[in-house]
Amino acid sequence: MSVYAVTNPATGVVEATYPTATDADIQVALGHTGDAFGPWSTTAPGKRAALLARVADLYEERRDELAAIITREMGKPIFQSGKEIAITAAIYRYYAANGEKFLSDEELDVATGGTALIRKEGVGVLLGIMPWNFPYYQVARFAAPNLMNGNTILLKHAPQCPESALAMEKIFIDAGAPEGAYVNIFATNDQVAEIIADARVQGVSLTGSERAGSAVAAIAGANLKKVVLELGGSDPFLVLADADTKRAAKQAMFGRFGNTGQACNAAKRIIVDASIYDQFVGDFTGAVAGIKMGDPSVPDTFLGPLSSAAARDGLDAQVQDAIDKGATVLAAGGPVDGPGSFYAPTVLADVTEEMRAYTEELFGPVAVLYKVEGEEAAIELANSSAYGLSASIQTQDMDKAHEIARKLEVGMVSINQTSASAPELPFGGVKRSGVGRELGKYGMEEFVNRKLVTFRG
Repeated sequence: MSVYAVTNPATGVVEATYPTATDADIQVALGHTGDAFGPWSTTAPGKRAALLARVADLYEERRDELAAIITREMGKPIFQSGKEIAITAAIYRYYAANGEKFLSDEELDVATGGTALIRKEGVGVLLGIMPWNFPYYQVARFAAPNLMNGNTILLKHAPQCPESALAMEKIFIDAGAPEGAYVNIFATNDQVAEIIADARVQGVSLTGSERAGSAVAAIAGANLKKVVLELGGSDPFLVLADADTKRAAKQAMFGRFGNTGQACNAAKRIIVDASIYDQFVGDFTGAVAGIKMGDPSVPDTFLGPLSSAAARDGLDAQVQDAIDKGATVLAAGGPVDGPGSFYAPTVLADVTEEMRAYTEELFGPVAVLYKVEGEEAAIELANSSAYGLSASIQTQDMDKAHEIARKLEVGMVSINQTSASAPELPFGGVKRSGVGRELGKYGMEEFVNRKLVTFRG
């Protein structure tokens, strides 16, 4: 039986299965992407941009169809699915509008005379290994800038997202992409290792777990291939003594429970100054109590099921470990009886270092609150994690916010807002949250050959 299947997490029913690629299929895909690289890399940037603009159009035209697919595949509430389509289209349109400018030659000063240029060119076939939690958006972050660079794409999606994977491939075909520019593969992990080792493949981009990133980086390193890794996060949400607690609580609720808490940059550790802790707890648990959980296909549902029964059970084991070791439950949730992998919103406090919830990423609708005495204690706790993706600071003092932002060991800081994403803003972390950046002009610079050209006369 294929591992690529649509198992509706709202019902637990397997709705469709798809065959895993054979080794021969993988060789054909490598051949097509390898053959396409030369013509595509020498295609005028304006024509590459035109393809991306047409891809953006098709995402917008097919919004309802595409949104319904991921709601069924991974349980995303339908309103949030629609918003994912919107930002996905915006990413393709951003690189269509700006990619040619980002690829322009850069002139260098030459002390000994003459002229020198840096010319940015594609490097070859790239393998993208993508997660299930944002099926379209994550692919766009990788595919859009790299197609604009002139690279060609092999896309290996999560096994529970076969229909969205095929829908994306069809969009590229219908947009007029040349054969081999973007190829979907339903590959196994063993096949992925062989693909990375193949001489035609020049780089790998993975968004996923720390374990998967370590495994892919090891194979890529052994074969001298560059990687971009966007991995886990345990992002701190700092609420300082002067913060507006009602506003901060509302932002923390959306930042933690959006996408059913299944986001790498969710507000997973909410660190609150002791002077306003009790007020914040009341505001936050009140906001959490107002969350509507239910059928993800209903437009006003905010919290859907977790992506799978295994994800639900794994999260519950982490929560139970914390409770068994003395954590306080401020809002009781947990697994919901009945079909599907629903998990009611849960809020924990008094989480200590011996608990799994202190060091592990909680990928689901569970928030952890910490009470601290002062800003330095908040910074110390925020930096105590092995992860370093993003952080949020809630305060009315902008000078203080910028000072704290400089001290936080993360790749992104948001002040008086939740961690978010936009096509023009670079996305990525430090420490065990990964390496490299996606989106913005920096997303164009990861997989390019910065070719030096010097000349006189």
